[in-house]
Amino acid sequence: MSDVLFCLAATMLALLLRTFVLSLSRIKGSSMLPTLRDGDWAFVWHLPYLIGRPRRFDVVICHFPGRRVKRLPFLRQRFVKRVVGLPGETLEVIDGVLHVDGKPLPEEFLDPARRRFFRSRPPVILGPEEYYVLGDNRDASNDSRRVGPLHRRAIIGRVPFTLWPPRRLR
Repeated sequence: MSDVLFCLAATMLALLLRTFVLSLSRIKGSSMLPTLRDGDWAFVWHLPYLIGRPRRFDVVICHFPGRRVKRLPFLRQRFVKRVVGLPGETLEVIDGVLHVDGKPLPEEFLDPARRRFFRSRPPVILGPEEYYVLGDNRDASNDSRRVGPLHRRAIIGRVPFTLWPPRRLR
């Protein structure tokens, strides 16, 4: 009986840790190149967003409204993106350059080879709990430019580093 209780307690602890503290996520697609590549394994740190708020340039795992896993429609599809807009800010893309509250946002992590299309987009004003997320590979990213701002609840956790290949993100 004690073995059964131990296994049950260990399983519950593992589920609680995975849900509220730390989990692993496999990166699919090229939307975050060169920061993350297809097939990378990333740690997802949930705890910072349970007690705090996402910060600008955090790489995050998030859900888009209405997007479900094709073969498992009861699961929400996960995406990896970078937070570029915070609540209350006005964002606008002018000739491919992101402006926040009228000032260009320095994004040194972007690869110029993955920003060939210099499109402009009208201003977006974020609400009190809304965040704007973009992929680092702006030419091949499905992000807030298409789905709109994300509510804070849609952001699951921060990706501080990858398990494989090992590297720290910023």
